[in-house]
Amino acid sequence: METKHIPHGRGTSAQGTAPPYVPQIRLYQQWLHATRGLQFDSYDALWRWSVTDLDAFWQSVWDYFDLQSPTPHTGVLAKNTMPGAQWFPGAQVNYVRQVMRHVDAAHAAGLPAIISRNEKGNHRELAWPELRRQVASLALHLKAQDVQPGDRVAAYLPNVPEAMIAFLATASIGAVWSICAPDMGTHAVLDRFRQIEPKVLISVDGVSYGGRDHDRTGVLAELRAGLPSLQHVLLLGNLDASISIAGCANWASATARNDAETAAFEPMWLAFDHPLWIVYSSGTTGLPKPIVHGHGGSMLVALQLKVLHNDIGCSYEANSFGERYHWYSSTGWVMWNAQMSGLLSGTTCVIFDGNPGGSKEHPDWGVLWRFAADTGVTFFGAGAAFFANCMKAGITLSDYGDLTRIRALGTTGSPLSPEVQQWGTAQFEALGTRDNAAAPGRPKQGAAPRTGQAGGPSPAGGSDPHAVGERGGEPIWWNNISGGTDFCGAFIGGNREMPQVPGEMQCRMLGAAVEAWNAEGQPVTDEVGELVCAQPLPSMPLYLWGDKDGSRYLSSYFDMYPAGHGRQPGGGDGPASMGAVWRHGDWLKIGTNGGCTIYGRSDATINRHGLRMGTSEIYSAVEALPEVLDSMVVDLEYLGRESYMPLFVVLRPGQALDEALRARINAAVRTALSPRFVPDDIFAVAEVPRTLSGKKQELPIKKLLLGQPIEKVVNKDAMANPGCLDWYVAFAAERAQTLPTA
Repeated sequence: METKHIPHGRGTSAQGTAPPYVPQIRLYQQWLHATRGLQFDSYDALWRWSVTDLDAFWQSVWDYFDLQSPTPHTGVLAKNTMPGAQWFPGAQVNYVRQVMRHVDAAHAAGLPAIISRNEKGNHRELAWPELRRQVASLALHLKAQDVQPGDRVAAYLPNVPEAMIAFLATASIGAVWSICAPDMGTHAVLDRFRQIEPKVLISVDGVSYGGRDHDRTGVLAELRAGLPSLQHVLLLGNLDASISIAGCANWASATARNDAETAAFEPMWLAFDHPLWIVYSSGTTGLPKPIVHGHGGSMLVALQLKVLHNDIGCSYEANSFGERYHWYSSTGWVMWNAQMSGLLSGTTCVIFDGNPGGSKEHPDWGVLWRFAADTGVTFFGAGAAFFANCMKAGITLSDYGDLTRIRALGTTGSPLSPEVQQWGTAQFEALGTRDNAAAPGRPKQGAAPRTGQAGGPSPAGGSDPHAVGERGGEPIWWNNISGGTDFCGAFIGGNREMPQVPGEMQCRMLGAAVEAWNAEGQPVTDEVGELVCAQPLPSMPLYLWGDKDGSRYLSSYFDMYPAGHGRQPGGGDGPASMGAVWRHGDWLKIGTNGGCTIYGRSDATINRHGLRMGTSEIYSAVEALPEVLDSMVVDLEYLGRESYMPLFVVLRPGQALDEALRARINAAVRTALSPRFVPDDIFAVAEVPRTLSGKKQELPIKKLLLGQPIEKVVNKDAMANPGCLDWYVAFAAERAQTLPTA
């Protein structure tokens, strides 16, 4: 008899027993053996198959998660070109349909869809049927405003359940979603939304952060004035539920509908590559890049990443019953999208809106840990900087409640140092376990496990809904990942069954043909090189919005290496018609053990606390000040060291860099962009180094300040002002003396 896979990760057992927890990636490999006759003697062998036989691997992901389409696809990777790969032609999907498959079974098991809390302690739980009803109500409201497939719906919302509802409603009718966080200033938001010309804006009236309320109605007015394409504005009263602004519809009214049409609503079927959302990643010049991802690719890669590699299971399945998935993020970071993808596999998402470090007056790095303890979080994710801040603050996790349900810690956004990982491991070892009778990921002994398939109810039982998190004495597992907004996924990440080495990521992701290339464009091992991906992934961008000839997309990722070089699946060159490899802009070392270490950005993009920002956006804010003639910023993110971002400014004659001017510069960045991009230091310089064509030489200065000799990082003959380099060389030497040895 053929094994039929449950669409969200398998787990079956005899009623009343509690067999040991089985990691999701092992379940997948067992399924491969049972249904495909494939067996691999190591993860490396499995990975090599996944990046060599691309059709077989991605078809297996489709089948393993039992993805649905009313029409068959005529191929898997029908066209292997980069850019321009064609995936699953003929298939029809909808991200929201996959989410809604879990409503009945999850609700029958007594499990919520979303658990949320904010700084003020406002705690909410959203049931799966209520999620479906509100999504349907809002989708019908948008359709009544003549929102058509392909129209853009922009959102200015914090990390609250309403943001998830708004996204799902938008995607369900084929409109294209885009969101900015309310900690971004007006100019930064307009730089993004103006490019995509949204028909609808969904905005919040304000947010609470760091112990203060921040009114955003003034920003909303500026956005309405600056976006002439808007035909409809929907207002969410986050600070004041009764707020009313002329010309704005009310969120509560738009989501209140509960009639026969709402109950009968179904998300529409869309082509596999129909646009799902637009996210933004900045280069070093020009406006932020509006990156368009598709429904099918985003869904497929999210399931592969979150389930197989992050080991996050379905909350109502026996093997992972009670799973509660939390990854702290703002809506301006792609980890918000990743958090939301928990819904794709029937997993309860646990979200927090506010400052994870308390307020300026009362710093408190226990905020998220208390939240996790109170809500029974089983997978706890955050930016690497969060864990570093917890260590520096000297906190003790046992002070914040029962955290023994947490069995996995996720990190990304910047490299996690070995010291921080060792600190966290020791903290969890000291916690012990709440009930060693329960194996990780299983109900307690004697409790009835859940069985059943998606779309049908699971039998009710007496299981502890949080039992999945009890580690049973096992060490905490660190799932360190590295990827990007660019393709809404990860290149490198975790494997629940592989050894952990502090400071390393465990493996290259299945399907991700990642290599480290040296200066000659050859793959290297145990050497630092450029991170490239030699084969397409289904979630790579469809295109950049407004990039009519594709030149901006091409220059962003594919113009460093010759077309065809390294493009043959399994290794070697392919024809030039296959296009070039994806060059990501990270320094990577792949060890002989398969472990990977990221050494920061190889380009000049600013990466602060997981959020990427083009340097040009900082310059536009700083150089708008009358005192500043020119400026340059570099982000010295590097493994084992704190991110350090100095700003160099050229001042008008007669101006001095005093404390008042420093404050004005910082305020300009904070207001126009976000407090996250305020520089660590500001230095007055005579000149900013520039090329003969006038481009600022950020990358050479970054390399210089990271310890490389000046003669290896810059060609003085190609400079307009080589004499200015002496100051930077002296500055680098002085700074090097103050740094610990790497």
